[in-house]
Amino acid sequence: MAGAKPGPTGLINTLEETLIALLLGLMALITFANVVARFVFNSNILWALELTVFLFAWLVLLGASYAVKVHAHLGVDAILNMLSPPARRLVGLVSVGCCVVFSLLLLKGAYDYWAVFADLPPTSGRWFPTGFDMKARSQSFYEVQDVPMVAIFGFLEELINYGDSYEKLPKVVPYVVLPLSMLLMLLRFVQAGLQILRGDADRLVASHEVEDEIAEVQAKREEYD
Repeated sequence: MAGAKPGPTGLINTLEETLIALLLGLMALITFANVVARFVFNSNILWALELTVFLFAWLVLLGASYAVKVHAHLGVDAILNMLSPPARRLVGLVSVGCCVVFSLLLLKGAYDYWAVFADLPPTSGRWFPTGFDMKARSQSFYEVQDVPMVAIFGFLEELINYGDSYEKLPKVVPYVVLPLSMLLMLLRFVQAGLQILRGDADRLVASHEVEDEIAEVQAKREEYD
């Protein structure tokens, strides 16, 4: 893979990959169980579809930040390959700067959307935070449509719902992935910029999956020949 080191290793990387695999596995398991319930037992798992949608959102959003970390996003680098190494690094840093600004905007929007469900004040200001909107109306009592309340989240009833019980899962739980994933995305772009500054990479996107697969096929053909 040109322009980047091999994928990261370590405990944090293993935890991220395990979480992503777990989300995908749970989606498949819940969907399969719902199909069996519907066609074998003529029943239905009411909350299966909504929970699968939430799991898919977590998978996509967390996977997007992880893909930045391991340089797995696809990109067109035909022009970059024609530039000199210093110019290539400069373009890479400019790209990182744009992505950092975009991630900050996404983080603000994600937090503002989630904060009202957590009984927290959203930020003020249209584009950039200029403080906190203390007059914003709390929506901590909002619940999802079908997923039932889970006992492990019972502390939220006293913490943000003023002692009232939840029948369904409060929206603050599944929606927390929004600010979390945007924060991770921002972190990953900053890390990518540091890699370029240190000379460990010369571009922001460095995935060449198709080229790698073609090279692997050619290598196998040469072995057989």
